[in-house]
Amino acid sequence: MMTVSEQQNALVEIDERGAIDRVLRLIAIRGKSGEESAVVEFIRSELLQAGVPASAISVDQAHRKSPAGGEVGNLIVSLPGARRGGRRLLMAHLDTVPLCVGSRPVLQGDVIRSSDPTTALGGDDRAGASVVLTAILEILAHKLPHPPLTLFWPVQEEIGLYGARFVSLPKLGNPRMCFNWDGGSAASVCIGATGSFDLEIVVEGIASHAGVHPEGGVSAIAVASLAIADLQRNGWHGLVVKGRRRGTSNIGIIQGGDATNVVTSRVEVHGEVRSHDSKFRRQLADEFRRAFERAVKSVKNDTGQMGRLDFQAELKYESFRLDETSPCVQESVRAIAAAGGRPELRISNGGLDANWLSARGLPTVTLGCGQQDVHTVRERLNVADYLQACRIGVLLAQGG
Repeated sequence: MMTVSEQQNALVEIDERGAIDRVLRLIAIRGKSGEESAVVEFIRSELLQAGVPASAISVDQAHRKSPAGGEVGNLIVSLPGARRGGRRLLMAHLDTVPLCVGSRPVLQGDVIRSSDPTTALGGDDRAGASVVLTAILEILAHKLPHPPLTLFWPVQEEIGLYGARFVSLPKLGNPRMCFNWDGGSAASVCIGATGSFDLEIVVEGIASHAGVHPEGGVSAIAVASLAIADLQRNGWHGLVVKGRRRGTSNIGIIQGGDATNVVTSRVEVHGEVRSHDSKFRRQLADEFRRAFERAVKSVKNDTGQMGRLDFQAELKYESFRLDETSPCVQESVRAIAAAGGRPELRISNGGLDANWLSARGLPTVTLGCGQQDVHTVRERLNVADYLQACRIGVLLAQGG
C-alpha cells in the first residue's frame, strides 16, 4: 500500500475549471426525487464521451420497487481494474428536494449560489454526483491505474433513501470498500447516522353540521390537536431527552377538513421519530401512538360515540455506526491526509444512503463535498471544499 508521501507524489492535479463547469451544469438540471432521468442522461453522456463502454453502464429498476414510483432507476457503472485489488464503490445520490427546482447556479467568488432567490441551490447532492463523475473522468484522462470500480448514482435519497434501499446488490459487484459523497466539509468522515420511523396517523371522527348539531360530531381536528399538545407537554415532541436517551420527533404534515360548517371527520397526520438508539426510537413511536389513543378516548359526541385511530410506524432507515478501524474509514482518513486535509470523524443526525448500504452488508463511509445550508434558499457550495473532494475522490478511486 502506498504511503501518504507516495500518494501525494502520485496525485494528479485535477482540471479545476472543468470540475467547476461540470457541477454548474449538473446543478442546473431539474431533477427532484422521482424525476432524475435528465440527470442520468447527462452523466451517461459524459461517461460515453470519456470512453466508458456502453456495456459497462446500466440503469436498474429500483424505482419500480419504490413506493414513490418515479421515472428512472439507479445509474450503475462497473469497470474492471487496471491493476489488482478489491473492488471499490464511489457513490452520490442524484435527486434534489423540490425547493431546488428552477435553480440557476452562478459562481460568486469562492462559492456557488442560485441566482434565483426563491430556490435552493441543489448542491445537495449534485456536488457529490459531480465528485464521483469528476474522479472517474480524471482517472480515464490520465490513464491512472486503479482497482475494479463501481460507480453508483442512486435515485430518491431525499424521500426515503429508496435507491440505496432497493438496489440489487449483485449489480454493485461485491465491493470491498464503499465511499459516499454528501454534505459537509471535504475533511469530514461520517462513520454513523441516526435511524428513523415514518409515522402515518389517521384520525376518523364523526361528521355533523357545525352550526345546527355540533354536539353530534366528533372533531378529528380536536383529537389530533389534543394528542399533539399531550406530546409537547410531556417532552415527546421536538428534541427529546429522557435521562441519557436522546432522539427527535416531528409532526410535519396535517391534512383534513372540507368546510367550516362541518365537524371534521378525518385528519391525516404525517410525522417522524429519530434516534441512534433503536429501542428508544421504538419508544418514541409508542409514545406517539399512546398520545393519540388517549386523545381519541377523550373526545365524544352527545351519544358517547368516539372516533377511531389508524396508526402506522414504518422503518425508514436503521441507524449504524462504523468502527474507526473499518477499512473504508481508514482509507478515507488516509486520502484526506494525502490531499493535505485534517480528517474529522463525525456522526450524523440525518439519514444517508450509507444507512441502507451498511444495513445490507456494505459498510459505507460518507465524505463531504462543500454543501452548506442545504434545503434552504441560503444554500451554497464552497468551491474549495468541492474541488478538494474531487481530489480525494481521485485518490480513493486509485486505491493504494
